Amino acid sequence: MKTIATITELRAALAEHRRAGKTVGLVPTMGYLHVGHMELVRRARGQNDVVVASIFVNPLQFGPNEDLSKYPRDLARDQAMLEEGGVDFLFSPGVSDMYPRPMETVVDVPKLGSELEGSVRPGHFAGVATVVTKLFNIVQPDRAYFGEKDFQQLQIIRRMVEDLAQPVEIIGVPTVREADGLACSSRNVYLNAEERQAAAIVPKALAEAERLVASGITDAGEVERAVTAFLSTEPLARPEVVALRDPDTLETIDAIGAKPVLLLLFVRFGTTKLLDNRVIAPKSAHFAKVA
Repeated sequence: MKTIATITELRAALAEHRRAGKTVGLVPTMGYLHVGHMELVRRARGQNDVVVASIFVNPLQFGPNEDLSKYPRDLARDQAMLEEGGVDFLFSPGVSDMYPRPMETVVDVPKLGSELEGSVRPGHFAGVATVVTKLFNIVQPDRAYFGEKDFQQLQIIRRMVEDLAQPVEIIGVPTVREADGLACSSRNVYLNAEERQAAAIVPKALAEAERLVASGITDAGEVERAVTAFLSTEPLARPEVVALRDPDTLETIDAIGAKPVLLLLFVRFGTTKLLDNRVIAPKSAHFAKVA
């Protein structure tokens, strides 16, 4: 694996592979990798001739009250993991490499980006869309891989690619979970031992929502209130968002019909906010599967 810091060098390294007609897969990350990231790498390795992973802690997606400097970093550890995973090129630029001058150009998906997490982190998803577009322009991948755990981010990137006719296939990869069901996340490292044990309530809440929908409840508000109450049985859990949405548009729904619904959870433990989600098939769809 070759580690590259500059745009010019990476473009030159990939040019010969493109001339040979090889396909390129991109796994964009902010580093401090875990098994969920490595599943993205595994999928990319199986579907492409050349795999590029990027590690860049993007300042554009951090708000004024969010501490960019505290984001966990361990480049040497990440390099070893990516090399073992079969990555060909690690693109690890500094801020001055990616943004030699303050950015004047912004890519935004304002409707999707102002919902849910975007409502409490204004500008966050514009920062994500801008850096992802820049990475696509630099790497020019055939495919790019994103985890479904960050479902809102995934849908925003899909819409951006569709709207701008960007020539890249977006591959969503199912969430990888720890033994107790908690979604793998770089944020988990912030949890102390007591908070980490308490966080198991989050995947249990997803299962509870699925049980409620399967029981025939069709009122979205009723499900949201029941899941909020379920989460609140854990004293350390502070549910900030419990929302049933349309999985394609992220729009609010009032009633659960024949179409699957998306449950999104943002739950805080101490100073750490955990995100998780599940697409839930309604009761009729469960019966259809059995039939």
